[in-house]
Amino acid sequence: MQRKNSKRTRWVNVRFTPEEYQKLEQQFHRTTSRKLSQYIRDSLFNRPVVTTYRNASLDGLMEEIGQLRDELNHIGNNYNQAVKKLYTLWRIEDFKTWIDRNEKDKALLFQKIDTLEDHLQKMVAAWLQ
Repeated sequence: MQRKNSKRTRWVNVRFTPEEYQKLEQQFHRTTSRKLSQYIRDSLFNRPVVTTYRNASLDGLMEEIGQLRDELNHIGNNYNQAVKKLYTLWRIEDFKTWIDRNEKDKALLFQKIDTLEDHLQKMVAAWLQ
């Protein structure tokens, strides 16, 4: 349904106490209205006001997932530093074998971290909408 864009030429001034205005702003910020004046018009004329909400049960989960992501990144960085340090020990034959085997594991670890990061970003984007 499209509304006519008619010029608004009439002004109405309303005074609020600081508490009333704070309550009005709080209600406004819970909606998808871009302007306070539009929110007031919609409320005044009983038009539907779309409000946003956040699923409180996901708050804790999202915090834990963010911490997990950070920990995985730290583990990956530490692993990468350890392998770089081992590369300096090419003189010992056992280290060469170990390094070759763990290069595949390292690639797999970083691939899984990237996959997890992608999924987390999708979940966060969906959660914030």
